[in-house]
Amino acid sequence: MDFVFDENNLAEYMAADKTIDFMHPAIDEKAKELLSHIPDEVGKAKAAYEFVRDEIRHSFDTGSERVTKTATEVLLYGEGTCYSKTMLLAALLRHEGFAAGFCYQRIARDDIPDSGYFLHAMNVVYFHSLGKWVRLDARGGQGNPAEFSTDEEILTYKVRPEMDEIDFPTIFSRPLRSTLDSLEASSNCADLMHKHLPTNL
Repeated sequence: MDFVFDENNLAEYMAADKTIDFMHPAIDEKAKELLSHIPDEVGKAKAAYEFVRDEIRHSFDTGSERVTKTATEVLLYGEGTCYSKTMLLAALLRHEGFAAGFCYQRIARDDIPDSGYFLHAMNVVYFHSLGKWVRLDARGGQGNPAEFSTDEEILTYKVRPEMDEIDFPTIFSRPLRSTLDSLEASSNCADLMHKHLPTNL
């Protein structure tokens, strides 16, 4: 895929903000615990990815009553939607000096054409040693096929053009505004799923 960037300055993909709050002591401590002993960037990224994929529960799968809205909340509560989990992975990687962004897919609900769509969020990470950006999907959950790979993409969803699904090529430096608004508007995950789930960029 030929990526498109919403920012020309690489530093924008390495910055902290309200949701990617990697200067928080909890994020700082976890990043040091997980990653400080790993010397190479691919190893660091893999460790961060597998922690978020495997140790952070996906809120929809567990039917959670909580909607986590920042990287720190995801870490402290141990759960999040794909939108929230991308914040934590970006925070852990940016803590270590990686450029890490956000990208999205439009996926059909219920595998039925015209049944409606939802946005699925992933991260995109730049590897200096490889000279390329790599999409990483840390959704996780039982039966999820996504894996860490810098050679081929192994994602949760394989986009089906015949279903009018879309792989959006833009790498955003911040989470998409519509996803943040949806999290803010939702009192629990059922509310997010049935009332506020974003459907398009």
